[in-house]
Amino acid sequence: MARQQPPPWVHTAFLFCLLSLSGAIEIPMDLSQPPTITKQSVKEHIVDPRDNILIECEAKGNPAPSFHWTRNSRFFNIAKDPRVSMRRRSGTLVIDFRSGGRPEEYEGEYQCFARNKFGTALSNRIRLQVSKSPLWPKENLDPVVVQEGAPLTLQCNPPPGLPSPVIFWMSSSMEPITQDKRVSQGHNGDLYFSNVMLQDMQTDYSCNARFHFTHTIQQKNPFNLKVLTNHPYNDSSLRNHPDMYSARGVAERTPSFMYPQGTASSQMVLRGMDLLLECIASGVPTPDIAWYKKGGDLPSDKAKFENFNKALRITNVSEEDSGEYFCLASNKMGSIRHTISVRVKAAPYWLDEPKNLILAPGEDGRLVCRANGNPKPTVQWMVNGEPLQSAPPNPNREVAGDTIIFRDTQISSRAVYQCNTSNEHGYLLANAFVSVLDVPPRMLSPRNQLIRVILYNRTRLDCPFFGSPIPTLRWFKNGQGSNLDGGNYHVYENGSLEIKMIRKEDQGIYTCVATNILGKAENQVRLEVKDPTRIYRMPEDQVAKRGTTVQLECRVKHDPSLKLTVYWLKDDEPLYVGNRMKKEEDSLTIFGVAERDQGSYTCVASTELDQDLAKAYLTVLGRPDRPRDLELTDLAERSVRLTWIPGDDNNSPITDYVVQFEEDQFQPGVWHDHSKFPGSVNSAILQLSPYVNYQFRVIAINEVGSSHPSLPSERYRTSGAPPESNPSDVKGEGTRKNNMEITWTPMNATSAFGPNLRYIVKWRRRETRETWNNVTVWGSRYVVGQTPVYVPYEIRVQAENDFGKGPEPDTVIGYSGEDLPSAPRRFRVRQPNLETINLEWDHPEHPNGILTGYTLKYVAFNGTKVGKQIVENFSPNQTKFTMQRADPVSRYRFSLSARTQVGSGEAVTEESPAPPNEAYTNNQADIATQGWFIGLMCAVALLVLTLLIVCFIKRSRGGKYPVREKKDVPLGPEDPKEEDGSFDYSDEDNKPLQGSQTSLDGTIKQQESDDSLVDYGEGGEGQFNEDGSFIGQYTVKKDKEETEGNESSEATSPVNAIYSLA
Repeated sequence: MARQQPPPWVHTAFLFCLLSLSGAIEIPMDLSQPPTITKQSVKEHIVDPRDNILIECEAKGNPAPSFHWTRNSRFFNIAKDPRVSMRRRSGTLVIDFRSGGRPEEYEGEYQCFARNKFGTALSNRIRLQVSKSPLWPKENLDPVVVQEGAPLTLQCNPPPGLPSPVIFWMSSSMEPITQDKRVSQGHNGDLYFSNVMLQDMQTDYSCNARFHFTHTIQQKNPFNLKVLTNHPYNDSSLRNHPDMYSARGVAERTPSFMYPQGTASSQMVLRGMDLLLECIASGVPTPDIAWYKKGGDLPSDKAKFENFNKALRITNVSEEDSGEYFCLASNKMGSIRHTISVRVKAAPYWLDEPKNLILAPGEDGRLVCRANGNPKPTVQWMVNGEPLQSAPPNPNREVAGDTIIFRDTQISSRAVYQCNTSNEHGYLLANAFVSVLDVPPRMLSPRNQLIRVILYNRTRLDCPFFGSPIPTLRWFKNGQGSNLDGGNYHVYENGSLEIKMIRKEDQGIYTCVATNILGKAENQVRLEVKDPTRIYRMPEDQVAKRGTTVQLECRVKHDPSLKLTVYWLKDDEPLYVGNRMKKEEDSLTIFGVAERDQGSYTCVASTELDQDLAKAYLTVLGRPDRPRDLELTDLAERSVRLTWIPGDDNNSPITDYVVQFEEDQFQPGVWHDHSKFPGSVNSAILQLSPYVNYQFRVIAINEVGSSHPSLPSERYRTSGAPPESNPSDVKGEGTRKNNMEITWTPMNATSAFGPNLRYIVKWRRRETRETWNNVTVWGSRYVVGQTPVYVPYEIRVQAENDFGKGPEPDTVIGYSGEDLPSAPRRFRVRQPNLETINLEWDHPEHPNGILTGYTLKYVAFNGTKVGKQIVENFSPNQTKFTMQRADPVSRYRFSLSARTQVGSGEAVTEESPAPPNEAYTNNQADIATQGWFIGLMCAVALLVLTLLIVCFIKRSRGGKYPVREKKDVPLGPEDPKEEDGSFDYSDEDNKPLQGSQTSLDGTIKQQESDDSLVDYGEGGEGQFNEDGSFIGQYTVKKDKEETEGNESSEATSPVNAIYSLA
């Protein structure tokens, strides 16, 4: 935030007339006066031959002057040449070539004469020249043969143009020639090679001349170079190598000067011009140039270095810049110096230029013409264009060197005097007239003006006047008799009144009075004092990230009688308020700040009398500019130093640099991150891999983001070597059930280490003594065929290039292809109660791969009604599942299969058992507690006991009973009793039990109800739940009698016992 002082043009409204305080008094144009030259062409007047020629000459005087010209110091008769005319009321010559003619015919030195009856004024001698752009002579240039490392100068020798053409070098295809400290263009236009390198043959070299007036470019036939070398390969990686020359077999040499020649030279320069000193040296390595001044320092405020330090320019030379300068050319082989003696000469320059002299009759006066130069200029006086010596004698005039003294002048003394001062480097010509007048005072400004001024400002009131003799001027305020001079007031010689600091009490009417012996004149001005315009809340410096919103405040106080205008400047230029900006009465808002918004913002509060300025700087944090000028040095087999010049950080410090590389063999055009470095460095050693043709670029990073990548460096190729690693991510997986695909991640350019990278692939079955199978592969996969299903293999993949093999690879286990798995084993369905069903199974006997899970599909059914199928997926480790029944009546059909990545295998299917009769289950507990039921059970038990006793007695007697034979079949082992007291149900649950009894008529008895109490075993393990439901194990009671000899065994049952008793 800063308040700026208004520029000097702010307070001009209060001035009567702008007259310099020390300027010459002007004669009003209504009074008689000699001529005065007001406009003329430059001394060296170069014109375009395609246009008409204008030679300007304008003058004022009373009466109006007439004009005539001389050409080459002889009268130029305009009337005799139809092409030449003179503008009306002017002396300007117009030479018209529309009807033909050659402009060159009019070249020469012209001078204009403006004359009236009081004298003659002269213009400068104007040298007219026609611009020339001659054609380049055609020439056939033989190839330039040069040994690598030798110096070379390609001469331009442009045709002499007027003015001199601008010289630049390009190829014949109009591509600029890259210049550096080794190859550069001299001030004379020649192209200098401090030492020639093989890469200089890659282009040709053509000198071009651009001519100013015709705007044409002429091109010289190109030079072609033929460089003889001991190292025929143009290896770009050696271009910036510190030992590049020795690596290419180029002998190193001490510096020597190509321009200027020798050890000393001299140069002359004119005062006020630019001094350009130049030293161009050859040598291997390329020399560095340094500049010094003998006995002192270089003028730091005027000196600057150009052309890679080969040129020293000193601007606006003065006599103090003369002396001895020397340039020092040095490389590691040595140094030499060249001394340039500088002499500063000077064309004439004014010390005291003569001014018009206005005198009254009888007054004295003088004209002074003082000039300096080197050599000292001579002074020649003329009067009305004629040498003073040739003029009629005037007893009132005395010439004393550079001064003419006039005494007791009379009307006859009126004339125009010319002072011509010259030396070998130029001349100066000045006109000054002597006017003898008798004029009473007169005011030259409008009367009774209203002047408004700002409080506390310094103010000047001018009162332009004229009279002869020169009047005296006095100021008064509000009609008071005291003269205003001293204190807060100061009156200058030309009559201007300065008020050093305006106060409120300075408001009023001011009167200026001019007096000479012929009378007096006066004028008045009314002065009003206004409050200043002030910005009391100024915009503040801000730092903003790109995309944010910024508001700059500007609140103003001003005099209410003045109209206020507030506007904004950006970087001191008017601000265009676009759609991203909003200008309000007291602020400026910028939406979505961008990098281009950075800069100074100035709030300008302005009235017609004054203004106030307040400036703030907006800093936009942006992404850094790209690094530039990448250079490779310290080149070694496995490393290189990369150096770069940081770009602008755009107000956010650079935190990191990312170095990327690209190689042109495996992935040309693809950039990879190589390394990362802190933002404080701009040079780093990069570790490299063998046999890579590297190219580098650098990206700068700051808090805002990343820069654009730098332009790429030159390429550098490292030498080859055997691989030091093998491919990663080696896998063996089957894509079909009878194959195995071996894959790996191929090695990139930085790990190949040599040409023709390939892979040796080996495999064999695991845990066998088979020999290794092997094959050489150029890609990243190999398929082994005719493999068993899902068999483990040992796999090895080794890298190899033309330099050798990589290290012994690690062994990786892979598997051949998978197939569908077999069905899960021992699928069991259990129903512990009416609410849940438990499922259990074992893994398939033949998984044929890696199990990915199990799929269970089940559906509820009740008679002919079937519910919606439900699918459950389980992890490969899960072998149990508990299902909540939807109702106690429906049964369920289950289908279970295992899965591999190939798909689902064979399914095993089971159904849940029919649920027990619900009514019986509910009534069973009630019956068991009835007295009659207990008595019945006791009777049945007694009857069974009696029958058993009878059977026992019969058997002990050896008796035989006529019974019907029946084969007893024991319960099979597939129907074991489970530990938890429940049955395993299978698909045979609905078949007749083995060992079912056959009725007397030969039919098989219906299987008795599962809920019958007839077949409860002895010491039965059956029991009831707390709710009365029976959860015991159902068993089949059987007795087997073994007899000896021919006796047959029969199952003992209550029925058979009754038959035997009968």
